[in-house]
Amino acid sequence: MQNQAKKRVTSPRIRGLMGAALLLAATLVSQVASVHSAQAGEVLDAVKKRGILNCGVNTGLAGFGIQDAQGVWRGLDVDTCRAVAAAILGDAEKIKFSPYNAQQRFTALQFGEIDVLARNTTLTLNRSASLGLGFAPVTYYDGAQFMVPTKKPIKSAKQLRGATICVQSGTTTEQVVAEFFRTNKMPFKTVIMEQLTEIENAFFSGRCDAYVTDGSGLAGTRAGRNLSDKDYAILPEMISKEPLALAYRSNDPQFGTIVDWTVYALIAAEEYGITQANVATMKATSTDPEVKRLLGADPGMGAALGIGDDWAFNAIKAVGNYGEVFERNIGTNSPLKLKRGLNALWSKGGLLYSPPIR
Repeated sequence: MQNQAKKRVTSPRIRGLMGAALLLAATLVSQVASVHSAQAGEVLDAVKKRGILNCGVNTGLAGFGIQDAQGVWRGLDVDTCRAVAAAILGDAEKIKFSPYNAQQRFTALQFGEIDVLARNTTLTLNRSASLGLGFAPVTYYDGAQFMVPTKKPIKSAKQLRGATICVQSGTTTEQVVAEFFRTNKMPFKTVIMEQLTEIENAFFSGRCDAYVTDGSGLAGTRAGRNLSDKDYAILPEMISKEPLALAYRSNDPQFGTIVDWTVYALIAAEEYGITQANVATMKATSTDPEVKRLLGADPGMGAALGIGDDWAFNAIKAVGNYGEVFERNIGTNSPLKLKRGLNALWSKGGLLYSPPIR
């Protein structure tokens, strides 16, 4: 019986069928791999082909995304997007900025109007899981706060019982503020509007007792209107966690990885003392293995990403390290005067940390 079974298995007909099956399986595996390979570089290929990175930004938020008097886009989000353009295309100016309000931003990204969204956007579970989006490392750790006129005797959010609150629709803040008042068993009313300028105007015209959004956004709004803390106070309580990050479609993991590591490169540059001014010198003279790999003195990191080995060098040369980007746009010497706080390097008491460059 054993010999007969062996003979049947090794017959020419069976061997032929097995060979055909193996060939078919190999063909299917090859086709699947080819499909995944094509999908992996879809956005990256499109960016390279057009020679422009399409970046979605805020309609106008000082410190993060706003046009100056000459029409040039400025801000932390804007500079981070420029760094991505420099990493991929070698030139931070090969970029097109398109402003979107809170309601438009995700649709614009999902339908391919933009390649990356850099618009003070909070990373949440629901957005990450249900919108078909990926999020880069956090570029600003924030939280929702209230701003009130200093002429009102309000020093704490717990004093806002019965207050009318201005809040922009289409933001995580809508849910956050409702949960805050419900948890603290305080009645409240809301004025909700879609456009940022509309809700800000409603607050500054006196329709609301307080305006709630990310603390950085409040500082940006106050600075953008040439007001100070003597006019409007930001209350100390931070009632939510709002980690702000760049977003991209999840259909191209290769492009997403480049965006992720561009952010990490800016953080790592600050960690290693690499600046916009000294990046060329550091590339030529540093003996630190991680610095050499980061700046392309030792090749290989760019190939792993599918771009040139000078990707991080170009990004840092274009905008500086994370600390420089922070201080220039929102730091203590800027109109926003924000302290580093949680946004300091991990070695200085903050949360910013780059994985190894190897």
